[in-house]
Amino acid sequence: MKIAVLEPLGIPFEALREKLTASVGDMAEVVCYKDRREDTETLIERSRDTDIVVLSNFKYPRAVMEKCPKLKYICVAFTGYGHVDMEYCRERGIQVSNCAGYSTSAVADLVFGFVIDLYRNIIACNEAVRKGGTKDGLVGPELEGKNFGIIGAGAIGLRVAGIAKAFGCRVYAYSGTKKDIEGVTFVDLDTLMSTCDIISLHVPQNKETIGMINAEKIALMKKDAVFINTARGPIVDSEALASALNEGRIAGAAVDVFETEPPIDPGHPLLSAKNCIATPHIAFASVQAMYKRADIVCDNLKAYLEGKPVNIV
Repeated sequence: MKIAVLEPLGIPFEALREKLTASVGDMAEVVCYKDRREDTETLIERSRDTDIVVLSNFKYPRAVMEKCPKLKYICVAFTGYGHVDMEYCRERGIQVSNCAGYSTSAVADLVFGFVIDLYRNIIACNEAVRKGGTKDGLVGPELEGKNFGIIGAGAIGLRVAGIAKAFGCRVYAYSGTKKDIEGVTFVDLDTLMSTCDIISLHVPQNKETIGMINAEKIALMKKDAVFINTARGPIVDSEALASALNEGRIAGAAVDVFETEPPIDPGHPLLSAKNCIATPHIAFASVQAMYKRADIVCDNLKAYLEGKPVNIV
């Protein structure tokens, strides 16, 4: 049995090797690559003789897997797995697992970094004081007493809800599955969009959610509301969000995700939109999260090799 870890996983190479060796032992040969290559030719070269591959969030298409006759199992070192051709995996009987849960705290942390910066103008204040300026025009609101809306009440959404409650916010949530969570009021999406001062997106990307936050939904938002996206770019109509910002119909936004992975086209509408913070898909990538992810990868591999696969999607 041969395992190919197709890219670095965010921790030192030797630390990853040690974790894999301790987990897999002599059950399989492990090959780890020190660079990330996404072209089809290289992926075929690295995968063709392997039984198991490990990858994070780059596309792993049919064109690659068709050239890998021994492939039996894919361990996705990521929460989402839509970048893997799941239809082909089902056709071939290739099992796929993911690593949900490793980034829950990391993503929630960035949400509140975004919110506090949008509310208290930290970046602008930093620039002002270095240029001999004052707080004039930079005094913002506080979170206490605000209506905090969460779209998607999974693990990350509920982590955000808990922190929002600690800040003294009234928490509202929209979810495909209504839940009974103390201190969280579940409402329909239109009510959430029109009621909340802060809206944070936490749904997975799928056929039902692509374009979910469109011009019609954004038009429901309060003029002083802010919108946070640490989920997936295609769930939001970027043009509509940029227009709302530029026309002053909403107060601000922060986005960590776009329609494509970074680097992002400098002409993307949100990069020039007013009062919009942008980061390069980093919400999931704290130091601790990368080690948590490596541990889940090792657990997934060990379980599969022992004939008891876990986290199958």
